Amino acid sequence: MVRQKLLTAVMVVALVATGMTASAGAVTGPSVETTTSISESTTVTVTNVVDGDTIDIEYQNGSTDTVRLLGVDTPETYGSVSPGEFEGVPDTQAGRECLQAAGENASAYATDQLAGQTVTLQFDSQADRRGDYGRLLAYVQVDGSNFNYDLVERGHARVYDSTFSQSDSFYSAESAAQSAERNAWSCRTPNDDGSGDDGSSGGDGSALTIDWVNAEASSLNDERVKITNTGSSSVDLDGFTLADEAGHSHTFAEFTLGAGDSVYIHTGSGTNDDDDRYMGYGTEIWNDDGDTATVQTAAGTTVDQFAY
Repeated sequence: MVRQKLLTAVMVVALVATGMTASAGAVTGPSVETTTSISESTTVTVTNVVDGDTIDIEYQNGSTDTVRLLGVDTPETYGSVSPGEFEGVPDTQAGRECLQAAGENASAYATDQLAGQTVTLQFDSQADRRGDYGRLLAYVQVDGSNFNYDLVERGHARVYDSTFSQSDSFYSAESAAQSAERNAWSCRTPNDDGSGDDGSSGGDGSALTIDWVNAEASSLNDERVKITNTGSSSVDLDGFTLADEAGHSHTFAEFTLGAGDSVYIHTGSGTNDDDDRYMGYGTEIWNDDGDTATVQTAAGTTVDQFAY
């Protein structure tokens, strides 16, 4: 009888230690809570984008949480912005208005890329698991890419002064974004109307980014490329080209892309407007098994490439 009671006690302790119950027979709560290495990850669904650096998520078991993207900080959209947090941005009305607009652009970009998506959270062993407000601190992986890094590279976010293993690469991306005056960093020289100024009315195109190429499409005009102006001033695209590796190309004519705006370039034919441009091809041009999209200025300078 004593041995039977002892065996029962050992089994109960073992079940508790593994996070299981005899009745449920399954792990309780998201497994991410015990993750201790950056190599470990968990798959979640983004249910809401709070702002550029904060998202609400749902685990596969139905439980929910809030994630603060590790290592990055986008301008505030709720409450007042703090120019002092963004090196070189003046603490003036124009500087604050520019940062406010940049924060809204960051939120819009995060919503476009993350809302409703299934993503992977990765946790950094050199960083805290949760922040001051109890939110999870994690890298968000989308289609194998680090979205936190993407925000910094595009100038939507600054590097948050904290401890995490990828800080060196993040600071390098931030430096490049500052030099190119992308998005929030264009606020270092804001116009009186609160928009950023990259030094020329047309811009050099450095703020242009190719967001994606939809190659596996159901029709010619569903095959398209999305290009976004991540800066805070408009870019005159007259003479700019979009091309694939085989040399199929589209030349923009008399077209200006506004700050924070996007344009879709379709393979087939149609009527050009502010949102959609058409290349006029009768067959698909973007390879399903991989290709590279390149945007160049009229002078032939490459401003962005997207390989898939």
